[in-house]
Amino acid sequence: MLDKQGVIFSHSEAAAFHICSGCKTSLSQEKMPALALANGLFRGFLPYTFSDLTWVEEKVCAIYSITAHVTRLFQSTDPSQPKVFHGNTCAHDMNVMSTASVLPCTPADINGFLSVVFIGPDKFDPKRMGTLFRVRKHKIWSFLLWLKSHNKLYADIPLDAAILDLYPGDGTIPGLQDRVV
Repeated sequence: MLDKQGVIFSHSEAAAFHICSGCKTSLSQEKMPALALANGLFRGFLPYTFSDLTWVEEKVCAIYSITAHVTRLFQSTDPSQPKVFHGNTCAHDMNVMSTASVLPCTPADINGFLSVVFIGPDKFDPKRMGTLFRVRKHKIWSFLLWLKSHNKLYADIPLDAAILDLYPGDGTIPGLQDRVV
């Protein structure tokens, strides 16, 4: 797909295209760019049933880990609102650090890419985080089965139900409290 900003219309019938250097190199050598749609890697749109996947659930199912996440959370100092938090999460690009040979990734693998900076009058309680770090065992497994049958990158990756059992039915990712600073 082309970004709208990459198509420049100079005349009513002429257009220029801006492409990345990797694609330009491949095309100049008469090779298909690695990430071209014609390679069949575009996953299309996910079925509605996966529209509520959390970012942590997606990370659990990812073959490649290319970002580290640092979350800064501030707890309300108002005693009448102890469950009110505000903050932000920053995803930091990094080199591909991990390529999964089996899925889902373990909670320890995921926690290795997470840090939480918590500032508040109370001690950090992962149960009060709502859906921020939520994982649901059935969503993870359903998504992996769907990926295995609809994405050729997942076709040969074994799925391990024993690893899935390390996750709660519906709750916070295990071990999160150990990632809090």
